[in-house]
Formats: sequence, structure tokens, C-alpha cells
Amino acid sequence: MKFEWIRFKEMPTPTSEGMLLTPTIEVGVSTSAPTAAETADGRRNGNSGDSAVQMKKRLGLLEGVAIILGIIIGSGIFVSPKGVIQEVEAVGTSLIIWVMCGLLSMIGALCYAELGTSIPQSGGDYAYILESFGHLPAFLFLWDAMMIFVPTTNAIMALTFASYVLQPFFSVECKIPESAKQLLAAVTICFLTYLNSYYMKVTTRMQNIIMFTKVGALLMIIIMGIIWMSLGHIDNFYKPFDNTQTDPGKFAVAFYSGIFSYAGWNYLNFMTEELQNPYKNLPRAIYISLPLVTTIYVLANFAYLAVLNHKEMMASDAIAVTFGDKVLGVWSAIIPVMVAVSSFGGLSVHIMTSSRMCFVGARNGHMPALLAHINIKSYTPLPSLFFLCILSLIMLVCSDVYVLITYSSIVESFFIMLSVSAILYFRYKRPNMERPIKVSLWIPIVFIITCAFLIIVPVYVAPYEVGMGVLITLVGIPFYYVGVVWKKKPQCLLKFTTFVTLLCQKLLVSAKEEKDD
Repeated sequence: MKFEWIRFKEMPTPTSEGMLLTPTIEVGVSTSAPTAAETADGRRNGNSGDSAVQMKKRLGLLEGVAIILGIIIGSGIFVSPKGVIQEVEAVGTSLIIWVMCGLLSMIGALCYAELGTSIPQSGGDYAYILESFGHLPAFLFLWDAMMIFVPTTNAIMALTFASYVLQPFFSVECKIPESAKQLLAAVTICFLTYLNSYYMKVTTRMQNIIMFTKVGALLMIIIMGIIWMSLGHIDNFYKPFDNTQTDPGKFAVAFYSGIFSYAGWNYLNFMTEELQNPYKNLPRAIYISLPLVTTIYVLANFAYLAVLNHKEMMASDAIAVTFGDKVLGVWSAIIPVMVAVSSFGGLSVHIMTSSRMCFVGARNGHMPALLAHINIKSYTPLPSLFFLCILSLIMLVCSDVYVLITYSSIVESFFIMLSVSAILYFRYKRPNMERPIKVSLWIPIVFIITCAFLIIVPVYVAPYEVGMGVLITLVGIPFYYVGVVWKKKPQCLLKFTTFVTLLCQKLLVSAKEEKDD
């Protein structure tokens, strides 16, 4: 057996490459046999016998399904399904919106199955935009993702988890101190970052278990709703389409609320390079996960709407908790526990997958080069995980974290539409491109048209929010030209970045990725 060694060397003359330079390092293998402790450590971290410093293919079909379900089934379906019904104001129309959101997500996922098998690189949307539309659009997506999407989502999920964990320790009249929620959320982010950095096998097993727990919780809600209706409580479905709102703006907002609960179906594409047999397991994981999620979500909302009337839905900030109080009685405490577990698992998946996008961006020269390094023991992108952890902790103390998500949601939808547009671009520009999966052209066209509607309508419904999202994106352009395009940087800056990179390599025991021959 072999194990890795790494030796750091100072660079005599710094040079510029990508956004920031990478110092020279030496990485090799030792032919001496490792100790029993070293062997055990490697097994704990899920390392294979391959000693190359690169990401390992440690994810099978079950782990792929767990990643998709883990990120989709977060706290949203338990906390705020009222976002749809408060816009359309009719039970029947609300259920139709949930079905249509599920179908749209499945259509989008089919598109990503073609993209993921045609461009088998980690990074998801970033990799597809880069391959099709070039460096600037890809950088701007990465800018929005790393500065806004990812850290704010981590912060919100951690705060949701903290709220449900702390709530039993406070009376109804006593509000949870904000500092207590922030402190527990910070500890949770740091713990899950550590777990994803050094114990990938433990993390994936934990996510598999949490996936079954989430599905079990939703099945319990569905079963209780069926029992409730079987006892004759069907008044809420009398004239289900009365008072339906016909304003296109309200429909668009309702769609956004539903789509938000389905968000995450494209996250497995962020880890394509770590997926075993991605040409088979990537599409299979998508084909299993999306129909399952859509069915469960529609039935869960059916159960919510059967038990809770319109006024109760509007008055509740946590639909599943209100549902449990009315139906489960003394067992209602199960629901907050399930929400906390769901938020915890979703946060873990989000930390793991988003770090790969940061890693790939750095590998392509769009982020500091040190973020493209890999820990030589756990074979994880430790610098990227550490970097995103810091950004997430900063967002925890930002009072406008929810506002940032609102500003950027339209922009994120635009980039997803741009990613799917790559299918049409490649069909025209590269007709002979190898496509293990090839969807019918109407699928990406329908998805793009629907996304365009969801992007254009909010322009007149919420012009200020859209304008702020665009402004945040445009701020990234100067950083692109300074960090990426400008090659002849001052020697003092290059020496400083060399020092920082070497220091981080030593502290995080990381090295530049070794390419396969």
C-alpha cells in the first residue's frame, strides 16, 4: 500500500495564472507500508487505494438520490406551503400549482441529465454556462452563487434548525434571543463543515439516514391527512376553485413559492466527478427522486389543505407544526423534531455540493487558486469548504440576509434558464457531440419559455427587487476584469498571494489536484 506525502517549496519568481497564482508544491507517494492507524483513518474517510490527490468517486446511486432528496426536502415543505395558497386563494388551484411546479422541476431535471452526461464535470450550472457561453457569464453566476446564493442559504437553513432546536426551551410568550439562534447556527455550520471536510463516508451515511427520516415524516403527514378525510372532514374541498385569482403576477409569485420548495434538483450535477458511473447513476438518481418528490409534495399539501382551512393556513408561520397541533395531539412534538432534522440534513448536503462549485471555479481560474486545492488525507476540497464556512458565518450576523435572497432569486432563475439554453446551443453548434442521454427538443424549449415568463412577470410586479438583483450581479464585472482578465499584476500582490496560498496549504494540508494522464 501507499500513502501520500507533500513538500512545500518557496517560489523564486512569482507569476500570474488565473485569478491568483498557485505556488509550486511537491506531491508524491511513499512505498513504505502505512501503520494500522493510518489504514483505519483512510477507511474512515472513505478513501480508496488510489493515492492521487484528486476527488474520489465515492457516491453511488443511493447517495445520489439522498443528495437530491436531501437538498429538495428541506424545511420549506414543513414550514411555509401557504406561499402558494395566499396568492391564488383557492384550494384546487393551489394543488394544480404544486403539480405544475413538480412537472417543471422534472422537465428541468431531464435537461440537466443531458447536460450532466454530455459535460461530465462537477460544478453544475457554472460548468455548463462556461462551456457554452464563455468566461464572463460563468464568472457572474459564480459571483452571485458564492457571494449571495450559497452563504445566505446556509445561514437561513442553520437559523431554521436553531429555531426548532431552541423552541422547546422557551415558553410561547418568550421569544428566542437572536444571539442564541445565531450562536447555535454558527456551531452547526462549523460542525457540518468539519464533517464534510474529513469524514465523507460518515456524511454520506448520515444523509442516507436523514433522507429516509424526511420521507417518513412526510408520509406520516399524508397518512394523518387521509385518516382525517376518511372521518368525513372534507369541507375544505367544497367548491375548490372558487375565488381563484387570475392576476398573472400573483400566479408568477405562487409559482416561485412552489418552485422554491422544489429547489435543489440540479445539485447532484455539482458533484458529477465524484459519482460512480455518472452516465448511469446521474440520470437514474434524477428519475427516481423527482417523481417521488412531486408525488409526496402534492399529497402532503392535500393533507395540509384537508386539515387546515384558509384562515388557519394564513395565520400559521409553520404549517406542519399547526397541522400536528390539530391532528397529532400529545404527539405533535414530533413535527418540530422532524423539521429540525430536515434542516440539518439539507444544510449538510448544501455545504457539500456548493463547495464543489467553488472548487471547480477556482480550478478554472475564476476564484483564488488556493480554493482549487484538495486535502491530501480526506481528498475533499477543504479550502473551499473553509472559505464558504466563513462567508456563511458572516451572513449569520447580516440583518438583511432574507432580503438578499429575495434580490437574487430572479437572477438565479435567469442563470438556470441560461444553463438549459446550453442544450439548444450545443444542438446547433456541436451536432455530433457525444450525448449519452438526449432529450426531445420540446423539453428544454418548454422549460426556457416557462422560466422566461417567471423572470419577465416580476419585472413589473417587483421592479425594485429585480433591479437590486441585477445590480448585485453587475458589481461582479469589475472583479472579473481585475481578478481574471488582468494578467500583469504587481509583484508585491503576487508575493502576498503566494505567501497566503502556501500558509493555507500548510494549515489545511492541501495540494493542487493531480490530473489523470
